[in-house]
Amino acid sequence: MPSKKDEPNIRYKGVENAAANLSTEEIEPSTLENIDFAFYDFINGTMNNMATRTDGWGKVKVMWATAERSFLAKDDRDVLDPDGTLKLPLIAIERTGINKSLTRKGSYYGLSATNIDDPNRFGRVVLARKIVRDKTNNFTVADNRKKYGNVTRTPRRQSYYPDKVNKKVVYETLSMPLPVSVVVNYTVVTRTNYVQQMNDLIAPFVTLGSSINCFSIEKAGHKYEAFLQESFTFQNNIASMETESRTFQTAINFDVIGYLIGEAPNGERPKIIKKENAVEVKIGREHVIFGDIPPYGDGKSFYRD
Repeated sequence: MPSKKDEPNIRYKGVENAAANLSTEEIEPSTLENIDFAFYDFINGTMNNMATRTDGWGKVKVMWATAERSFLAKDDRDVLDPDGTLKLPLIAIERTGINKSLTRKGSYYGLSATNIDDPNRFGRVVLARKIVRDKTNNFTVADNRKKYGNVTRTPRRQSYYPDKVNKKVVYETLSMPLPVSVVVNYTVVTRTNYVQQMNDLIAPFVTLGSSINCFSIEKAGHKYEAFLQESFTFQNNIASMETESRTFQTAINFDVIGYLIGEAPNGERPKIIKKENAVEVKIGREHVIFGDIPPYGDGKSFYRD
């Protein structure tokens, strides 16, 4: 049974400190740069392709696209020969397109989804929800005391035991910005001097994903789905009778289904919002609002708060 000293805590009539019931926590945004880094790290680190080079068996250099040779000469001198030509074998990655597809997307679709909590510009999606036990219990106790008076003197009654379904339930809800699905296209180009080197490099790509063409990549806590396209495009110049050196080149295309959360540097950092719902609204009477004294009665009249 509650004691007299617990009386102030039991008489709970509303959501106290309503402004304090809303808090935010910043999360790592998912941007196009994140998707690029995830794909690059997978090709460069996870696959770690190797081939027989002029100095023996070793790792093949992986580059993000192909920069100007003047920049490469200053940035990484091991990429170029003394005469300024690229050292082969070499793997280059290029982002070739971005498609906001309506057929290849995630679970959330626009602002019409049923699990969107806030109909703002991008909307929010609910991550989790739980019952705030102590505050919900306070409403139950307050209703019991209001209905039965001093329940400690009422036989077979308890303040913390409701006699009906409690509809004044306080929930704590976690929500995050709605993710926007995008399909990012990449082309991986392998260039070698010999057929043996090309065979060594494209074999891991052919067997990627085993009997299927799907695999996952991740960066900064975000995971994306990547799909290997069926055809490999050969762009060799061995049939040419020109004086240029013979090279073997193969283009391999990938589609990455990713998602964007927030607007990167052009918007606010995405946040996980934690808030509690209001279960009871009370409007004070006019006399109470302005602090008037009851104009009649012998001290027995009162205005309820």
